[in-house]
Amino acid sequence: MDDARRGEGILPAARHRPVAAISRSRAALQRRGGVARHDAVAWGYARAASGLGVDIIQNCAVTGIRRDPSGAVCAVETTRGTIGTRKVGVCAAGHTSVIMAMAGLRMPLESYPLQALVSEPLKPVFPCVVMSNTIHAYVSQSDKGELVIGGGTDAYVGYGQRGSLHVTARTVEAVCELFPIFRRLRMLRNWGGIVDVTPDRSPIIAKTAVPGLYVNCGWGTGGFKATPGSAHLFAWTIAKDEPHPINAPFTIERFRDGNLIDEAAAAAVAH
Repeated sequence: MDDARRGEGILPAARHRPVAAISRSRAALQRRGGVARHDAVAWGYARAASGLGVDIIQNCAVTGIRRDPSGAVCAVETTRGTIGTRKVGVCAAGHTSVIMAMAGLRMPLESYPLQALVSEPLKPVFPCVVMSNTIHAYVSQSDKGELVIGGGTDAYVGYGQRGSLHVTARTVEAVCELFPIFRRLRMLRNWGGIVDVTPDRSPIIAKTAVPGLYVNCGWGTGGFKATPGSAHLFAWTIAKDEPHPINAPFTIERFRDGNLIDEAAAAAVAH
């Protein structure tokens, strides 16, 4: 990757690292795997979008979605005023259900906290990413030397991002089972985010029953890795008011019609 372009934020900082997924009896190694910093990816997209003329408004919460007499979207109400528009794309991760309810739609989603934590910094000792579906944990090492540790979602739905000690303890125990030498490390901090999950563990990228309203949601713990592809399909769907052939099956109506896309096995830690 060209360092000059990375510094401009157009391309996110990324490193080539092998990824290993293991269980008690077998393992798989992906040598072409890599690691990208989440914040660098977000700012890279933001800077590139801004350079193309996209207005990005920060600290601006959506408070309502207006519909005209025909039922179509006509405006979005925010804490900084009303924005008139005929098309709205909702991509709000764990709070998708909250936003869509403003337009009168009930989504087939459940929102769960997902926690992670980091250790004190170390010299480079861990040159790959390891994920275990058997004990539900993953670990990698950041640029600053911290071990980045996480596991599966919390067992209960909710929007609390405070974190739960028993979930953190279970995740740390799992990592120590994989790598006993890490037992001597001290943890620096932990945090929680909200992820939305569909009944069949596959995403929704679709137009809705409300004209002019589109949604991209239900990615569970795999949304970050799917960002480039899902963004392309979502933009296509909004611009043409019809799905791309790839995301055509990923509708809301599949839950009504029984055309589920079962990805529960792939939606675990290693998704």
